[in-house]
Amino acid sequence: MAVELKGAFHTGLYRNLFLEYGYAEADIDSKLEQAWQELFYGDEDVRIYYQVGEDMAYMLDTGNLDVRSEGMSYGMMMAVQMDRQEEFDRLWTFAKTFMQHTEGRYKDYFAWHCRPDGTRLSQGPAPDGEEFFAMALFFASHRWGERAEPYNYADQARKILRACVHQGENGEGDPMWDPATKLIKFVPESPFSDPSYHLPHFYDLFALWADEADRAFWREAAQASRAYLHTACHPETGLSPEYANYDGTPAPVQRHGDYRHFYSDAYRVAANIGLDWAWFREDPWQVEQSNRIQRFFRDIDVADYRRYTIDGQPFDEPALHPIGLLATNAMASLAADGPDARRVVELFWQTPLRTGVRRYYDNCLYFFSLLALSGNYRIYR
Repeated sequence: MAVELKGAFHTGLYRNLFLEYGYAEADIDSKLEQAWQELFYGDEDVRIYYQVGEDMAYMLDTGNLDVRSEGMSYGMMMAVQMDRQEEFDRLWTFAKTFMQHTEGRYKDYFAWHCRPDGTRLSQGPAPDGEEFFAMALFFASHRWGERAEPYNYADQARKILRACVHQGENGEGDPMWDPATKLIKFVPESPFSDPSYHLPHFYDLFALWADEADRAFWREAAQASRAYLHTACHPETGLSPEYANYDGTPAPVQRHGDYRHFYSDAYRVAANIGLDWAWFREDPWQVEQSNRIQRFFRDIDVADYRRYTIDGQPFDEPALHPIGLLATNAMASLAADGPDARRVVELFWQTPLRTGVRRYYDNCLYFFSLLALSGNYRIYR
């Protein structure tokens, strides 16, 4: 019984919910491998990975026809979890060559999007990319070992995290975490956060592997993020806004749009909470939160997913990424213990990868959910 009360970080045991719910192990393994092959080497209406020359590759945001730090870091995490070092190195080489700044206010950060030829479309960074880059690089170091720069993975991860915490202390620029609250920012210059960026399960690991001087900071950041999600998620619906102030309330309308509601970015919160519970089991609130969001969507068909206010009122606007929303709600079953946990996983199992123009974001979330629900989204140390 004691083993059941601890997460995979402590036990080394990763739940395979598909297996628990009666699916055959061979079918589970086949489904995961097939999804990898389709996303990385499949037909043009499914794949999102494209090789460039002898040593590079990018993940294409097919809805915007650009390359994002989000997608590049996601692709690297997928590759290290699947033990595919060649694809990992190709993605890292592209990101390092074309997206990472070498000087100025964004030194060691990554331009958040560029063209497939590497031309930057914006110089500014988006912190969800940096945290995924760092985590994937640490896992790569522990799984495959270190090589010559830029494949000295752990050193590269530490350089990114050093900038995230200390940028601006000795000159221009801003850190990616608010020094006072220890909460991740939406962008370095912003006075608010994005709840879907909060990955306390990553920060607990950064506290082991980042620069020694910063390890206490990362421990505090993990605690702060877990507490923050209590305030950002609605107490009845479980829905959270895309952008939120440091007190968890929806952030004001921005010049580039209104992000006070439950929409595309916010889907990831459920998945992140599920994985944090699977890895660490630090916060029992995460169980009821996962039950809440699954309960909210219980009677809503995937085809009818919408934009919602955080108290659950639907807009006359369909979800842009319904398969991604289904995938993250299924991943919440890693923490949920309510009557909807199995139903959502089974619905997800029956749902194929998305095809067509908007497939990129949906299928990134889909693949992470496949990894997690099959017990293959793991800590490498």
